[in-house]
Amino acid sequence: MGPRVVGSLNRGWRYHAGAVPGSGRGDLDDRHFAPVTLPHSNVTLPWHGFDDTAYQFVSTYRRHLRLPADPGGARVFADFDGVMTAATLTVNGRRVGDHRGGYVPCSFELTDHVRWGGDNVLAVEVDSTERPDIPPFGGHVDYLAFGGIYREARLRIVPATFVREVFAKPVDVLTGARRLDVRCFLDGAAPDAPPLRLKAAVHDGDRCVAAAWREVAPADSPDGGHTVTVSGLEQLGLWDLDHPGLYRVVVSLYDAGGCIDTVEVRVGLRDARFTAEGFFLNGRRVKLRGLNRHQTFPHVGGAMPARVQRRDARILRQELKCNAVRTSHYPQSPSFLDACDELGLLVFEEMPGWQHVGDEGWKDLACRDVEAMVRRDWNHPSIILWGVRVNESFDCPELYRRTNAIARRLDDSRPTSGVRYLPDSELLEDVFALNDFGPDGLLLAPNHAGYLVSEFAGHMFPTKRTDNVERVQAQALLHATVHDRLAGDDRYAGGFGWCAFDYNTHAEFGSGDRVCYHGVADIFRVPKPAAGFYRSQCDSGEEVVLEPGFHWSAGDHAEYGGPGRGAIFSNCDRVLAYVDGALVADLLPDHKSFPHLPHAPFFFDQTSGIAPWRRTWGDLTLEGYLGGTLATTKTFSGRGVDRALCVLTDDEELDADGSDATRVVLRVTDEYGVTRPHATGAIRLEVSGPAALVGDNPVPLIGGVAVVWLRADERPGTVRVVAIHPDLGTATAEVAVREVAAERW
Repeated sequence: MGPRVVGSLNRGWRYHAGAVPGSGRGDLDDRHFAPVTLPHSNVTLPWHGFDDTAYQFVSTYRRHLRLPADPGGARVFADFDGVMTAATLTVNGRRVGDHRGGYVPCSFELTDHVRWGGDNVLAVEVDSTERPDIPPFGGHVDYLAFGGIYREARLRIVPATFVREVFAKPVDVLTGARRLDVRCFLDGAAPDAPPLRLKAAVHDGDRCVAAAWREVAPADSPDGGHTVTVSGLEQLGLWDLDHPGLYRVVVSLYDAGGCIDTVEVRVGLRDARFTAEGFFLNGRRVKLRGLNRHQTFPHVGGAMPARVQRRDARILRQELKCNAVRTSHYPQSPSFLDACDELGLLVFEEMPGWQHVGDEGWKDLACRDVEAMVRRDWNHPSIILWGVRVNESFDCPELYRRTNAIARRLDDSRPTSGVRYLPDSELLEDVFALNDFGPDGLLLAPNHAGYLVSEFAGHMFPTKRTDNVERVQAQALLHATVHDRLAGDDRYAGGFGWCAFDYNTHAEFGSGDRVCYHGVADIFRVPKPAAGFYRSQCDSGEEVVLEPGFHWSAGDHAEYGGPGRGAIFSNCDRVLAYVDGALVADLLPDHKSFPHLPHAPFFFDQTSGIAPWRRTWGDLTLEGYLGGTLATTKTFSGRGVDRALCVLTDDEELDADGSDATRVVLRVTDEYGVTRPHATGAIRLEVSGPAALVGDNPVPLIGGVAVVWLRADERPGTVRVVAIHPDLGTATAEVAVREVAAERW
């Protein structure tokens, strides 16, 4: 056959919410099945207050598959990035295989079951119940694993002998002998087959920088792995936070007749080390300042397409200014990790699990998950730690010796870690990680080399955006307090706040409505004041930040029950505050209370100079200065009036593939464009063009903001969203939906 063929398998599915006997038969009448596109949630839910058994059922996906004529000796696979929670696949009525576990990919070989040049029927029966034999289930889990084929799928046609996977490991990147050890794993080669040749080439864009060849005998490697070392890479830049250089590694497999297979992976050259003096990236100390991320989205759980998954990485890196993220508590979307590579966002990736360790069969699946996680993601330069311990579990030395050994055998270039909440637990991993929820910040001083605080704040301080200003500001200051302590001791590698975004949970957790309000942003990715603290820690050369931790209203005045002393998060070196044009405060950062932060908060006594404006409560203007020069200004209305309705989409274009989506944010603002936090009501949406809403319609305002998503269908055109507020009139936004190529099959 010719070169391998890989194509999307996302479109053309039909879905039924229930088990269907004989679902893989070609003569089954599936006209009553609903047409769907992957990623797909088995049910659409309210964003909160739903029954968490609503998605726990068996469902059926069917797809017709027309393959090309037999290319001769080809093999064909169906690859699924994530099916929650157990999958059984049949082809043309014949059972092909099963997979248990929703957080790692599964691949099914269809070769012996398909009809080349004809029609085939693919059927996937999906069991989305929380089965105690499958990690992370068996105990109480503090997050929801929504059902369905919730990640992307592909069809892969390869030759009889092919390159199964490639691990391009950077070696000695800080020396003059910079190289890649490219480990190539072959599949299908008989032990007595003639020797083959492997070529590994490193490309910077379209330019081949260096290449190497190796002749391999299949019998020489029981696991099918062969290493090709590519040297001469000194001219390539390193992957770093501000300059995340990425390069293509193209591996080609040759027999006597020529090239029979080619695989491409993307890599970055970087050196990441945890030491007793902290974390070092490319020889430079970096304090990890990060947040934990759940992949939960409103209404559809994890079933958001690549664009939306990638957006979360952008929010963390570019909006919240984090340099690291922990994938709590499972391997997350490949698209999210791709974006972390591109943006320079460091990743602590961990195996599925939460507090519970099951029986021997459960442990075997947990070990398989670790292996699948490492094999899937070992080429991501953003990943600096493998999490090989079930989050917050008790010591289980037999299991954790196995998981550590698996990660180290597959990838000796990264350390292992494991998150516990018992400070005196055994340390089998390379890096000690502790969830430390001290009521005033951290409880413990670092007592291990490479000490990492993997969670803090969070569930000790659940905060809604609509809470009183005293609470939302206190949440922000708790995050600031912990990061100040982390910054003040080089023995801390850094820390991950709990957490980036609010997320859905079971009834026994959260606030009684199936939501944990632990995020510095809400479940719709709308920031709370704590997000302003994270934003303020970036260098002013990247962005000048000026974010008050309070709402400007009479209710924020101490006499009226507010905090009186309001925090301002900024990377300026001086802030002036004016009320109705009169200077009321000249502020400097509070380095006394926060001596170690790059940018300490400012504090504004809102009672100072306010008395003359008590009846009219004037406008507040904040001016941020850098080196005596005015760098930024923000003004907040004191009139207490909802002035305007604004609509903004995250993206201006979508792909007409049936799944691409973008967020639509609706805000009620004052006359200066600042969100009115007490604005309420429902906004009615009218959508025309090739897209549908994911969310409520009408959509209620929460803290002056409402959010929905637009999901494109398979027609190109222009989508127009008209938002109608009962008092403020209408606002519109448009998104172009561009035509994309049809799927091959």
